[in-house]
Amino acid sequence: MNRSAAPAPRPRRYTPGRAAFGVFAVVMTVIGWVIEPIQRLIGVRRMPWVFLLPNLAIFGVFILFPMVMNFYYAFTGGTALYPLERPFVGTQNFEQIYACGNYLNPATCNEDLFWRAVWNSFTFVAFHVAGLVFFALITALVLNARIVARGFFRSVYFYPVLLSPVVVGLIWKWILQRDGVLNGILVSLGFDRTLFLLNADWSMFWIIVVTIWANMGFHTLILLAGLQSIPKELYDAGSIDGTGPLQSFWHITLPLLMPNVVVVLVLAMIRAVQMFDLVYVLTGGGPGSATLLMVQYIYEVGFASQIQRFGLAASASVTLGVVLLIITLIQLRLTRGSESHLA
Repeated sequence: MNRSAAPAPRPRRYTPGRAAFGVFAVVMTVIGWVIEPIQRLIGVRRMPWVFLLPNLAIFGVFILFPMVMNFYYAFTGGTALYPLERPFVGTQNFEQIYACGNYLNPATCNEDLFWRAVWNSFTFVAFHVAGLVFFALITALVLNARIVARGFFRSVYFYPVLLSPVVVGLIWKWILQRDGVLNGILVSLGFDRTLFLLNADWSMFWIIVVTIWANMGFHTLILLAGLQSIPKELYDAGSIDGTGPLQSFWHITLPLLMPNVVVVLVLAMIRAVQMFDLVYVLTGGGPGSATLLMVQYIYEVGFASQIQRFGLAASASVTLGVVLLIITLIQLRLTRGSESHLA
C-alpha cells in the first residue's frame, strides 16, 4: 500500500512585528524585575513618585540648579568662573546696571548698553506682539472660512514654525543683504540699493517683520482652534436677527475667542522678551546697538566680551526673569478674568 509522503513542515517566516513583540516582552520583563521590589518596599500609593523621579532629576539639574547658580553669581564679583573663587559683593552688580542719570537717555547710564537693550526690547516687544496677534488673527479668520484649497493653506502657513531660527535668519539675511534678492529686484525695477540691515531704522523694522513671519503659524493654530470651537448655531441665530459679518465678529467671534487671544498675547510677549537666536543671526545686534536686545546683552557681557563679567550678566538675567514672572502673573490674572466673564 503506497502512502503519500507527509508534507515537509513549512519554515516559519520571519516577521518584524513578531520580533518587535519579543523585544517588547523582554524589556517589560526586565522592568518588572526592577519595579516589583520597589513597589513592595514603598507601596502602591508612592509609586507615582518613582515614575516622576527621572523628570524631577532632569528639571533639578538643568533648570533649578542653573537658576540657583545664577542668583549666586548675581551677588558675586570678579572674573573667575568657579563659584568658590568669586567674592561676595552684595547688590553692587544691580547698582551698576541701575545707576543712571536719565533712564530715557542711555548715554547718561553707567551701563548704557544695558539700557539701550532695554529700550530696544521694549520697542521690539510692542510692535512684534501687536503685529503678531493682528496677522495671526487675520490668518486664522481666513483659514476658518470656506476658501479654495483650504487644507493646503492650513498646512503651508505653519511651515516657517518648523524651521530652525538660525535657518530662518540665514534665509532672510540672504534676501535682505546689500547684494541680496530684494535689492536685486529693486535694482531691476530701476530703484537704488537699500541697506536694509545696515540702517538703524530699517534693521529694527525687518527683525520685527521676520520674527512675525517665523512665529505667526504657531499662534494662528491656537486662534484657529478657538474659532472652530465656536458653535455655528450662534452665527445662524445672529443672521436671523440681521447681524452682518462685522457685527458677528465684534459681538460673537471676538468675545468667545478672547481666552485664546489672551493666551496668544502672553505667549508672544514671553517669546519676544526672550528673543535672541534669530535676531543674532540676522543683524548681530547691529548696526551698532540698534537691534541689541536683552538676551543678547546678557550673552555679550557674560561670554562674548574680552572681560567676562558673569556677575553683571547674572544680575541682568535676574532682572529679565522678574519681568517674565510679572508677565506670567498677568497672564494668569487675565485668563482667570476671561474665564469668569464667560462663565
